[in-house]
Amino acid sequence: MKYYNSISKGYDELHKEEQLKKVNLILKHLKPKGLLLDVGAGSGISTKPFEKYCRCIALDPSIELLKQYKGTKVLGKAESIPFPDKTFDVIISITALHHTNLKKALSEIKRVAKPNAKIAISFLKKSKKLNQMKKLLKNFKQIEEEKDMLFIGSAKHLE
Repeated sequence: MKYYNSISKGYDELHKEEQLKKVNLILKHLKPKGLLLDVGAGSGISTKPFEKYCRCIALDPSIELLKQYKGTKVLGKAESIPFPDKTFDVIISITALHHTNLKKALSEIKRVAKPNAKIAISFLKKSKKLNQMKKLLKNFKQIEEEKDMLFIGSAKHLE
C-alpha cells in the first residue's frame, strides 16, 4: 500500500475520468439500492456517484486514499472484509481486485453479500489474472470495456 499512499494526492487527477466511465457503465446495467460496499474504493471516486441511490461504505487498504473520501469509510482488504455475513445489498469493485488473491476476495464478497445482492466488478483486461477471473465469474454477464472487463451478476451467481 506504500505505492497508493504515496500517490494519494494525485490519484483523482490520474484516474477520475476513467473510473467515472466505469461507474456509468455499471449504472446502465444495475439499479443499486440499500447498503453498498465499494471494495478497493481508494479515494471514493467510484463510491460517490452511488450515494444518490444507496447508503455507501468505502473499503480500502490505503489510509491516505481513504482520507480523501468524505463518506463512511473502513480501512481493510478485500481478502478479509471486516463486516458480518450477509450485510450488503450491492457490492462494487472498480479496477481493484487484480491486486488481490481472487479466490479469497470473491469468497469474502460472497460472505458479506445478502443472497440476492447485486455485484459489479470491473477488472483490468491486461491483468495476468483475467482468465482466472473469467472462470470464477463465469455465471456473470461480461461486458468488455476499453481497459477493463465488467462483470455483473448477483451473489447467487458466485460459486
